[in-house]
Amino acid sequence: MGTLWTACSKDEGQPGNGGEGGGQGKTKYIIASTPVASTGVADYLLTTDNITQGAISTQGNGKEQDGTYRYYITHRNRFFSLLYGQGNPGAVTTYNLNAGGELIKVSDFQSETVQVHTTMNDDIVTMKVPRSGNENALVFRIDAQKSQIAGEAQVNIVHLAGNGERAHFTWATQAGNKLFAPYMSIKGAAPDVFGTSFPDSCWVAVFSYPDLKLERVIRDNRTSYLGAYFTSGLVQTESGDLYGFSGSSATSNGTPTSTKPSAVVRIKKDATEFDKNYLFNLETASGGHRFANQTYFGNGKFLLEMYAEKGKTSGKVKFAVVDVTAQTFAWVTGTPADITSTSRLCNLVAGDDKTIYAGLTDAGGSYVYSFDATTAKATRGLKVEGGKITGIAKLTY
Repeated sequence: MGTLWTACSKDEGQPGNGGEGGGQGKTKYIIASTPVASTGVADYLLTTDNITQGAISTQGNGKEQDGTYRYYITHRNRFFSLLYGQGNPGAVTTYNLNAGGELIKVSDFQSETVQVHTTMNDDIVTMKVPRSGNENALVFRIDAQKSQIAGEAQVNIVHLAGNGERAHFTWATQAGNKLFAPYMSIKGAAPDVFGTSFPDSCWVAVFSYPDLKLERVIRDNRTSYLGAYFTSGLVQTESGDLYGFSGSSATSNGTPTSTKPSAVVRIKKDATEFDKNYLFNLETASGGHRFANQTYFGNGKFLLEMYAEKGKTSGKVKFAVVDVTAQTFAWVTGTPADITSTSRLCNLVAGDDKTIYAGLTDAGGSYVYSFDATTAKATRGLKVEGGKITGIAKLTY
């Protein structure tokens, strides 16, 4: 689970980046890395001035996190480390940089263990979504400046699904003053908790903000659910349109059952339904591969992780660049041939509409790679010695 998430940080001045700016205008990069020589050890947070070259080691460096399964998000120039408590309460630890560029802890409090993490205005929104038993998902608003819970709401996920199953939120996205939350329909009962009898539909719940009242559900049946467990599948572009990504990965008793293609769908700005004139078939464009994860470059272009084996909905991945407006697809060159893990839950978006930094690990080590949206090329940069990169972020001071 430590290799899952979406873009956790963008450079200052870009929409949704959460950057407040530092007093001196200097930059530090934060690399979250799990030591490879130990088991059950939490990530270390390393800081560096440069991620395009050189090396940094986990030996004797960084701040060790308290507890394994940590997830990261950057907002308002603060770095948040959230502990996935696997059903138990989890810590929310907040860091920023002091005047000397040192990473310091500024807050630490307990919250419910959560699966969904996103930004909304000045807040971080988190969701605890029960997969069985309790029928209510908990939604929390965390004030990013005060690092404390500012409000919460409950959503009855059985009533929301309305089909005898449970609505299980995959992620959430801000669109204007609304919170859009795609969900998958799951049985929620052993032995097939994450299976579904409705594999060929996708849903997006729309909530008001900040009171978090359900306003409507937007549905479509041309592809399966958007995103996946711990995977963001809905992004708003600069035009105001929302693009949804489906891996067509719905299952029943562990077997993929969706008859629909892995595809991109669209909700136009201020619309209350999916655009029936738009469908970008990723399986056709890629020659049979399915979507695994996305990070947004900007200007309509995305970096996609696609499952490396045709027709599969799990396993190793390779990368592609797509333009959702022009509906173009290009495989990325320059990445390792046999990637064992990525920093997919916490890549760094540079904010220039063409560069994303991601951590890739293979048998040769763990490196930061820069991805170019224009050339669809990846370039190897900083090496993390003794560790596996799980996240990359940036703060100013």
